[in-house]
Amino acid sequence: MPVKRIFLIVLDSFGIGNAPDAEAFGDKGADTLRSVSGSDFFNIPNLTALGLPLIEGADCAVFENSEKISSELCKKGLKGSAVCRLVEKSKGKDTTIGHWEIAGIVSEKPLPVYPEGFSDDVIEEFSRRTGRKVLCNKPYSGTEVIKDYGEEHVKTGALIVYTSADSVFQIAAHEDVVPVEKLYEYCEIAREMLVGENSVGRVIARPFEGEHPYKRTSRRHDYSLEPPEKTVLDMISEQGKSVISVGKIKDIFAGKGITEAVPTSGNADGMEKALQYAKKDFEGLCFINLVDFDSSYGHRNDIDGYAKAISEFDRWLPELFDAIGDEDVVMITADHGCDPGFPGTDHTRECVPFIMFGGEINCSGKRPYVLDLGTKQGFDNIAATVAELLDVKYDCDGNSLTESVLLKKARDAADNAYAPYSGFNVGAAALGADGKIYTGCNVENASYGATVCAERVAVSKAVSDGRRAIKAIAVVGGKNGDFGSECAPCGICRQFLAEFCEEPEELKVLLTSSDGNDEIKRYSLSELLPKGFGKKNLN
Repeated sequence: MPVKRIFLIVLDSFGIGNAPDAEAFGDKGADTLRSVSGSDFFNIPNLTALGLPLIEGADCAVFENSEKISSELCKKGLKGSAVCRLVEKSKGKDTTIGHWEIAGIVSEKPLPVYPEGFSDDVIEEFSRRTGRKVLCNKPYSGTEVIKDYGEEHVKTGALIVYTSADSVFQIAAHEDVVPVEKLYEYCEIAREMLVGENSVGRVIARPFEGEHPYKRTSRRHDYSLEPPEKTVLDMISEQGKSVISVGKIKDIFAGKGITEAVPTSGNADGMEKALQYAKKDFEGLCFINLVDFDSSYGHRNDIDGYAKAISEFDRWLPELFDAIGDEDVVMITADHGCDPGFPGTDHTRECVPFIMFGGEINCSGKRPYVLDLGTKQGFDNIAATVAELLDVKYDCDGNSLTESVLLKKARDAADNAYAPYSGFNVGAAALGADGKIYTGCNVENASYGATVCAERVAVSKAVSDGRRAIKAIAVVGGKNGDFGSECAPCGICRQFLAEFCEEPEELKVLLTSSDGNDEIKRYSLSELLPKGFGKKNLN
């Protein structure tokens, strides 16, 4: 059964370290989770129960009451969670590239950055078009820049233009000097100008108010570069389903693929808006960005503030658990790191966590409730997973993590194989059309003809549970548990699978040629069993 709604929550900048290429970005040793978890204010029993500390490389304590919470979640009907570590493929560590990859676009080239400020011709053209002079024009902290240049801006009306380690052109102005709508107009001018070699990821309006020391307001607005290709958001909306933006998602994608949007004033407002949508009836994706982790704490080197924010999110999660239904899936991830304990105030190149729960798919693994999928290459796996669950045709990069769930369950099932004669363990995991997973292993007998294959065990479990249609099956096998080569179903199993699929060309058979998680081979049953004998022949 396809999922009806997905709530994809981006904890902006919540990295978990260990990026293999961190040194190339000057970020060797950065680890947002490790820094934040050292705070006395860090308390995440719900995220612990969902498996965050079990993710490969996660440097985080396990909270004692997480097992109790896991049990309570099971009582609420949640079938378990799947977790993994995601490694970014794109060449960048900024918000735009991170979100684009989450939506299916891998950026081979980084967006331009300006460590020395923008060129004279860019600033002169911007000044000419706006009719205002420019102050600063260098990389700067957003709070420090208004402290250092705010008074001159108020006296002269000149615009404060600054950048950072990210690909951004930021314009700060006091709301009493430059009304917000006029500031937005100036940002639109900058966005129109900054193309070609100066195609910055975002132009950002940064209004502030009050008297020195000034305070930034919540009326920030981002003007992003349009994604260069279609994303999963376009694919969902083109098929008539909703793509709801909560927070700055609409800005990041320049509105492309978005069917409905609501701005937020911070994390608390974002969580409240997400909860409101969880109580509404829609079909599709609700894409949520919680920005305070990055803007208010990561960039400010505020470890305790960051810890309080993630703990506040953890306390909110039970409200979301209560609001979602049987046809809903929740995904929690991040777009990059911003380690508040690392030198500097810029984003950090890190891996990110991925946690998925809800729906009918039972993700529980060897550890009760949590299935650890290891490390995956690419945030684009999220886009592929969203498309798979929403039953949307997907043409971008990435592998669906539901496939990884099947393969992991098949590998775990192989551990239970009874193969004393051949030593060849086989595990299978069949995904029913209703979304449930059934596992099986081969069971040998001294009389070889009495041996039962893993695929038939898994499918027979589904049949004995009343299921009559299988939509996908993962099969792994190897001598003494060495899954180094593909283990395709035998002829009898192929014929058996044909009995319990709606159409042979629609039944997906997943094989893997390694014991890793990324080299997946996909076949339709019709490819493995051409011109098979089936029900139609008997009608």
